[in-house]
Amino acid sequence: MANRVELVFDFVSPNAYLIWWPLRELVSRYEAELDVVPVFLGGMHKLTGNAPPMIRDRDVKGKNEYAMLEMERFIAKHGLTRYRMHPQFPFNSILLQRMLYAADQDGRGVQFAESLLRPIWEEGLDISSPEAVGAAVSAAGFDAADLFARAQTDEVKQGLAANTDAVVARGAFGIPTMFVGPRGQGEMFFGKERLGQIEELLSRG
Repeated sequence: MANRVELVFDFVSPNAYLIWWPLRELVSRYEAELDVVPVFLGGMHKLTGNAPPMIRDRDVKGKNEYAMLEMERFIAKHGLTRYRMHPQFPFNSILLQRMLYAADQDGRGVQFAESLLRPIWEEGLDISSPEAVGAAVSAAGFDAADLFARAQTDEVKQGLAANTDAVVARGAFGIPTMFVGPRGQGEMFFGKERLGQIEELLSRG
């Protein structure tokens, strides 16, 4: 049954922000479940030979300009008008991702992801400042000291790396990648433009 969506997730991806609320609404409408799969996007790119589109396509005339047009259309369609390109982009997300992995191990991955998306992609949270990150995490109701400490453990570091390896083995190469179906066995979709296809699959139950 197509009653679960796994979202491959890294805070550094603008598409992780852009897909979040439209996907949440879609999943809720069909009474499905949403899981986040914390990964390290830089590791995914290294494993697959992929690169950020702005770098990968920079020599293709018109392609990045068209990608920006499609992004503007998506933002307008879904009312994501508070989105702002992060001033530190592309920032190093490894600490955030390890904290997300630890929160997900506690069953709170979706809540942790959602709590930081607005501070990062609307308010320009200073990712380089542990104090600023800690304050945002605490404001969202999490134990920042605990997550910071667990992010330094081998268990969490290896767990995040294993997640990254696993999604690449399933065919993922970038974000947003979604798997729709039973956990670990879902059909893969890539790109925020695939929401209509995902809805078709969810509507079948």
